[in-house]
Amino acid sequence: MAAMSEKIHLVTGGSGFLGHLIVRRLLEKGGRVRALDVWKSPDHPPEAEFVNCSVLDRDGVARAMRGVGIVHHNAALVPLTKSGAKFAEVNRDGSRIVAEEAVRAGADAFVHMSSTAIFGKVPCPITNDSPLNPFEIYGRSKLEGERAARAGCGTMPFVAIRPRTLLGLGRLGIFQTLFDWIREGRKIYIIGDGSNLFQFVHALDLMDFYMLALEREKPGDYNVGAAEFRTLREDLEELIARADSRSRVVGLPVGPAIWTLRTLDFLKLSPLAPWHYATYHLPFHFDIAPLLEMGWRPRYSNIEMFWESYRWFLENREHLAREKAMSAHRSPLREGVLGILRRLS
Repeated sequence: MAAMSEKIHLVTGGSGFLGHLIVRRLLEKGGRVRALDVWKSPDHPPEAEFVNCSVLDRDGVARAMRGVGIVHHNAALVPLTKSGAKFAEVNRDGSRIVAEEAVRAGADAFVHMSSTAIFGKVPCPITNDSPLNPFEIYGRSKLEGERAARAGCGTMPFVAIRPRTLLGLGRLGIFQTLFDWIREGRKIYIIGDGSNLFQFVHALDLMDFYMLALEREKPGDYNVGAAEFRTLREDLEELIARADSRSRVVGLPVGPAIWTLRTLDFLKLSPLAPWHYATYHLPFHFDIAPLLEMGWRPRYSNIEMFWESYRWFLENREHLAREKAMSAHRSPLREGVLGILRRLS
């Protein structure tokens, strides 16, 4: 795939949490980088070009493809945005446009950032032989997007990265609420008893594998998650203990909790999306043996990435309260009705 050729790396969604990390890692490796997004991050590296453009703007995407060797497609709407029909518009149609313009521009390879949500609710561990059966609108849009990009690329080398839920420095969204509640000693409510094995992945470990796949020039589908993880309750309880917090984990009955959250979601009173409240009580983890066989060595267990992220949040809390990042994963979450629950906890 000529990972670090003289040609330009185009990173769509280059101001988002993952896109921003990819831009920086490519620069560190000596690559020439061009980022495309609908907004420019205040900490966008000056060494990287920036193109203010939507992936739905075919003419703009075509212009951004000039001189590009590898396309890194990350632009997407995430579950927290609750974007309805726009999920398909951006995640599916945008992916098709980017892939087709990459082919027209003569790009060498295409790396597509997919999602765990394309699997839906399947037995674990999840492998590449697991069925793809998304059950909600975001997951369907991501599966359609992966398929549209693959079809649009034709014979071009194609890599699909499917990461578990991400943690890492600067990762906020739903985790900002969790960390804030632990800081304040609030009850931490979970759906079910928390006995489900639940895997996360640290953003830096994901970047390490991402670059390994580029360097090995191995097209394929890659499911990326931590090597060390426990049940959701165990990891949350250890985080609370390390934080010396008065918080405690409280399990809620599965059926009533999901029904309540679905109702609040329908009424637009909760920030949580179906992908969150319909899966976080289930086991969810990848078989990462194929990645380890390639030489990848993840450095972070679930609890270590939780602890690092929590400490970063404490150190940057006042700054974050003033920040107005446009990326859903890089900005604090609006709690909605959870704010009432917070005061009662």
